[in-house]
Amino acid sequence: MSSFTSPLIVELTSSGRNWKVARRFTYRIGKKHSRTFVSIPTGFPTDFASIPKFIFWLLPWWAKFNKPSPLHDYLYRNKMIMGKPITQKKADDVFLEAMLIDFRHHKSGRFVAYTEYLAVRVFGHLAWGIKRGKADAR
Repeated sequence: MSSFTSPLIVELTSSGRNWKVARRFTYRIGKKHSRTFVSIPTGFPTDFASIPKFIFWLLPWWAKFNKPSPLHDYLYRNKMIMGKPITQKKADDVFLEAMLIDFRHHKSGRFVAYTEYLAVRVFGHLAWGIKRGKADAR
């Protein structure tokens, strides 16, 4: 089973609209002690889940603020895992895997994970092509 190796600690940016990772955290892909991992660095900007409003009403309050969202933002921004290029589908599949792990104790966790996965598969191409820089953190 894959795993997050540390807690997610974030702080609000000066704009008050976005967050940034306050302490590096890592996600191991595939299984707990996998040698394939993604490490999200301190200072990385995130808006957590960018869930369309017509889908958001289906989901519980905790669906937006969770560890898989900054992981997915990082994969979309960098388009790589351990220096190797990835496809949008790979980024989305890692996101689903991470949600199934992170949400496993919630009664509606699987529903939320698959709903968010479907949303990124349908709408993610809009964000996949965008190059983002340090301006996101402001």
